[in-house]
Formats: sequence, structure tokens, C-alpha cells
Amino acid sequence: MRLAEIVGKVTLSRAAPEIKGGRLLIALPLPARALAFGSPDRGEDVVLYDDLGAGLGSIVGLSEGREAANPFGKTKTPVDAYCACLLDAIDVDPDLTEPAGGPAQHTNRMRNR
Repeated sequence: MRLAEIVGKVTLSRAAPEIKGGRLLIALPLPARALAFGSPDRGEDVVLYDDLGAGLGSIVGLSEGREAANPFGKTKTPVDAYCACLLDAIDVDPDLTEPAGGPAQHTNRMRNR
């Protein structure tokens, strides 16, 4: 499971019947450096299936690969990433993540949504 921030939504003109009842959102991964130090290095966008009600700016936990299809049971579903949880707050210990070029700064940050 990875953490990500919702940055957009996907609009479809048609959708597979297996994914009705949810929506597709665009998320940017939140690696440890981005959480602890606000690093702009976030990786590639991920399109994920959401049926929990995540909105723009929400921090989510996402499952990818085979695990992303588990919530659908035995139904074959064209989903590569799934919004598994919504996070209310994140508490990061910057001592566990050292930025490139120097020791960790003491800028512990908590995000509340």
C-alpha cells in the first residue's frame, strides 16, 4: 500500500459495468520525502478506483496490482489501483527520512484533512 494525494478526476463517456458505483480519480504518490520535507519529487500520477468518497486534496492509501481487484471478488475487473482507505492525519518523524545532501531537518509536520 502506498500513500497518495488526490489531484483530479477522470471523466468517462462509457465505463465497464464492473466499475459502476465508484469513480476514477487521479492521485500523486506521497513518498516519505514528500511527507516529511515537502519534496516536489512525487513520482507518476496514478488513476485509481474510488468508492469511499475521496475528494480533491484527500490523502488516501492505495492498493495496486492484483490486490486492487480483491474488493470486487471473483468478478474480473479492469482496475490497477484501488482507494483502500482515507487518512485523516499523518504524523511523520523526519529523523526516519533524510533528504538528499544533508541530515534530517526537524520539521515534523502533521496534515489534517
